[in-house]
Amino acid sequence: MIHRRLMLHLTGLGLLALTGAGAARAQVDVKAILDDPEAPVGGDPKGDVTIVAFLDYNCPFCKKATPELDAMARRDGHVRLVYKDWPILSQTSVHGAKLALAAGYQGRYGAAHAALMAMSGRRRTEDDMTQAVAAAGVDMTRLQADLDAHDAEITALLKRNGEQADALGLQGTPVFLVGPYKIAQPLDRDGFAKVVAQVRAGARR
Repeated sequence: MIHRRLMLHLTGLGLLALTGAGAARAQVDVKAILDDPEAPVGGDPKGDVTIVAFLDYNCPFCKKATPELDAMARRDGHVRLVYKDWPILSQTSVHGAKLALAAGYQGRYGAAHAALMAMSGRRRTEDDMTQAVAAAGVDMTRLQADLDAHDAEITALLKRNGEQADALGLQGTPVFLVGPYKIAQPLDRDGFAKVVAQVRAGARR
């Protein structure tokens, strides 16, 4: 039901969206957005509400919203989080996204993600990001090996995330897809909880 409601909402936004300089039409693939097997998942993997978060590690608004989102998901216990690393602000954003995704191969995406989001400021260097991930307890020797071994998969995932954001007509970060709602601003944990409650109420109707 929630998948269908998201489709209906996206259709209302314009299921076919203009993307790229050539203005080619790209169809929004809702299943790919919600269920990309390579996209990191947090919260309850079988939760009754899914929140898809498009984020950049140099985005101050993402850094404000992310701990609130994570706290709400822990308190609720039944929310599934899908993280879409969308590094659009700088080349160091790409570096941070690749570090986090590579950490996922050792089961440490969450630790790397939290460490990168906890860094203050919007223009952190690649060294800053690498040091933050290392300080979070990620095995950096293995991370580098996974970066080398899985570069094609990581690059392809970032490309898919970007294409999905373009197809949705997203203009910047953060953006949260919560059931039928698209939220392009940071919320606090109570704000996220209210939207989740609205989604659940709608699913029962």
